Amino acid sequence: MPEYPNRQFLDFEQPIKILYEEIEKLKQTAEKSKIDMSDSIQKLQDAIIGKRKEITEHLTPWQRVQLSRHPDRPYTLKYIDKIFTDFVELHGDRNVKDDKAMVGGFASLNGETVMVIGQQKGNNTKMRQLRNFGMANPEGYRKALRLMRLAEKFNKPVITFVDTPGAFPGLEAEERGQGEAIARNIYEMIRLKVPIIVVIIGEGASGGAFGIGVGDRTLMMENTWYTVISPESCSSILWRSWDKKEVAAEQLRLTANDMKGFGLVDEIVQEPLGGAHWRYDEAAAILKTSLERNVSELKKIDPVKRVNDRIDKYCKMGFWEELEVEHAAV
Repeated sequence: MPEYPNRQFLDFEQPIKILYEEIEKLKQTAEKSKIDMSDSIQKLQDAIIGKRKEITEHLTPWQRVQLSRHPDRPYTLKYIDKIFTDFVELHGDRNVKDDKAMVGGFASLNGETVMVIGQQKGNNTKMRQLRNFGMANPEGYRKALRLMRLAEKFNKPVITFVDTPGAFPGLEAEERGQGEAIARNIYEMIRLKVPIIVVIIGEGASGGAFGIGVGDRTLMMENTWYTVISPESCSSILWRSWDKKEVAAEQLRLTANDMKGFGLVDEIVQEPLGGAHWRYDEAAAILKTSLERNVSELKKIDPVKRVNDRIDKYCKMGFWEELEVEHAAV
């Protein structure tokens, strides 16, 4: 059974919703008639687990995109609450304001002090508006960079959680230097002397994701996506309609398995059966184990070598082919 039963269901999760409704009917019948329905309820609960497994095994790229956006999916602050202790949030970029779409601060990971930074979407309408749906302004990226430099000053590892549909594209964001802020973060993260671990926990879209997405290790949760453009926007550009978003999701090769195959991420973090939104504690525990291992491994590497390895890692990304061109005789 899920950790949080009052949840929302996506279209392909409707068979599970029907089973839940049947369980509720049996519970009401048992309460009214005083008849023991425990065996029937247990069978339905087993059926729910089987249905979750069946759905998980046959997810399309577009369905994984939908799971990454699931309204019940844990966001950055939820993972911080479940994985870390003694979290102290730090605010502001010391220039414009505090961007609520980007959160960060020092925390303890099993006794190890780390700097945790991530995009936060908000878990209801009011909070989503406050957090700008996880789309940071330039001051959000500048706040993130300020915290990274603070971590470097005290020689503490940096862990970033990526979950954004993109950097905020508004006029005021461009006026305050959105492109420069993201580019500056990429430049500085490449050279940061402390270990950096990046985790894709939801949506990883374009420069908005990469603005806190340069690291020694990049982890990607099972039901997330990471690419230069959302399927809807890609469909809109290529076909002048959002109707081809499923095709775009397939062609963009944006899933965790695709990214691992391309060498763009280092590790896929498994999720609970059906997705992280079913069991927060289990999802956090799996991720915590991976973070502890990676922090431990990276701390053993000399800082100079770690930076050089980081640079080499990104320089080797991508595929290309060189053709020899015959020069005509003059």
